[in-house]
Amino acid sequence: MPFRSNRMRLLLLFVSLLGLSQLGIANNPSGSCSSTEDCTSGCCSTSGFCGFGPTFCGEGNCTSSCDAKAECGPYADTNGYDCPLQVCCSQYGFCGTTDEFCGAGSCSGSSSDTRIIGYYSSSAYTRTCNSWSPENIDPGLWTHLIYAFALIGSDYQIAQGNSFDTELYPRFTGLKQSRAGLSTLISVGGWDAGGTIFSDMVSTSVTRSTFIDSVISFMASYGFDGIDLDWEYPAASDRGGLAADTENYVALVKELKAACGNRYTVTVTLPSSYWYLQGFDVSGMEPYVDWFHLISMAQIKDGLDLLWRNKIDPQKVVLGEAFYGRSFTLSDTTCTAPGCPFSSGGDPGECTATSGILSDAEIQGVISEHGLTPTFNEAAGIKYIVWNENQWVSYDDSETLDLKRTFANEKCLGGRMVWSVDMDDTSKHQ
Repeated sequence: MPFRSNRMRLLLLFVSLLGLSQLGIANNPSGSCSSTEDCTSGCCSTSGFCGFGPTFCGEGNCTSSCDAKAECGPYADTNGYDCPLQVCCSQYGFCGTTDEFCGAGSCSGSSSDTRIIGYYSSSAYTRTCNSWSPENIDPGLWTHLIYAFALIGSDYQIAQGNSFDTELYPRFTGLKQSRAGLSTLISVGGWDAGGTIFSDMVSTSVTRSTFIDSVISFMASYGFDGIDLDWEYPAASDRGGLAADTENYVALVKELKAACGNRYTVTVTLPSSYWYLQGFDVSGMEPYVDWFHLISMAQIKDGLDLLWRNKIDPQKVVLGEAFYGRSFTLSDTTCTAPGCPFSSGGDPGECTATSGILSDAEIQGVISEHGLTPTFNEAAGIKYIVWNENQWVSYDDSETLDLKRTFANEKCLGGRMVWSVDMDDTSKHQ
């Protein structure tokens, strides 16, 4: 999921990690609720927030005022009811004429705390240094943990990505014994999986059924609570995609959710760039996914805007964050601010061993070794450091992650996810 050789994506990381977009949900901005304290307007969800729609009013999601209807919009008494006199219907479901109603809106509260999701990259298990096993993960920090990655075999059944995965699966799902309510998911795909095998698998109802049946059996066997689909990317010609992928992917998600029912969670990972997101029929998928993961470390504003244009419920959007930094080799050592030119990715880290990538743990090691004071770029919402004259890395720490948490809450998002827990600098949690 996280590593790309695409030069443009690296450049975008220089410029912005914190976009400022406007959005909202049909949710009562007046506050919280409980089973004994009704909402002023809206249904009271199990997470204690007021709003409209299945996230708040649906069976199993609502504790009180479950029959509430919005004044307008998709959750009105008459679905899609427009406001009188051609005034605007806000994403909260109320009529008015000011920017609060005609703009994209915002909300208060802590909606993104509903889901705190961490990916675990199983390749970290065999790193030459700072290796991570499932037992290194602190389950108390997460509501959901996702094991990455499983693959799709030539027989169109789910397949392990590494020879040791079958040993790690039960150890990973066993983390649920340490935290009540923790859910574990298996992620299928990733960048290295390629796109062709996905295109082939979704192309017919028979091959989709083969995959779905194998997934259900797999999750039952190893104790997973759901599946995350990370196809990179449908209908993308540079990834072996076909035009039919877009429609076929909707069919897969629909059939998969029908098979999973309420027993298993179904999520889909989305890119934030228009170039790749155009291959996803996100509005067609939305009814059949529990939520979307937005890979948005660099293009938050653009990625979210594309979703709002397709009327995706913000409560079904989980914002991507990073426990790693993008590193570069500067072209001009006198130009070190974000946006300065670079000649290549940065030197590989000792443990991650990948040019252009440093884990949070490696970044903190560089800071300590060189006695550096990080620079905070408020406009981008990032920290960065320069060392050895031409090495540069931007990253998040506890301060900038708090900014992103505030941003996600203000924009009514339904959670935050991190790639990846095995790159963490654990001191940020102390």
